[in-house]
Amino acid sequence: MAIDLGALPAPYLSFWRERHVCTLTTLRRDGTPHVVPVGVTYDPEQRVARVIASGTSRKVAHVLAAADGEGAGARVAVCQVAGRHWATLEGRATVSAEPARVADAERRYAERYGRNPRENPARVVIEIAVDRALGHVKEPGTATARPAV
Repeated sequence: MAIDLGALPAPYLSFWRERHVCTLTTLRRDGTPHVVPVGVTYDPEQRVARVIASGTSRKVAHVLAAADGEGAGARVAVCQVAGRHWATLEGRATVSAEPARVADAERRYAERYGRNPRENPARVVIEIAVDRALGHVKEPGTATARPAV
């Protein structure tokens, strides 16, 4: 179910703050999906999702290869699932090796996942300018899942 990015429901935002393994889907040059487990943080005010990664990873190579050359970035999706509850964020991804941006992404990762990421001098951050949200999450205090509206 599509969700209005301008009015994300509290349960949806809460779900993105809970500790969940997520997936990142990028596209290979031949158009086939490449799906890998990642940690994701989401800043709803900036509408930016962040994934820290090694600059030598395939996911980073896919984002760089798919970028249109004019800074628009590559189409990607991040998703997390917990039972019947799920949330997906889609948008345009770019890669940054800028130390301040990487440090900010590492800090956000540590806040969400309760631990600092391992040392990686080749680390970069994949920043996703989110333009679509989808999901089905449980409302606090209810016994059944309801679509986020």
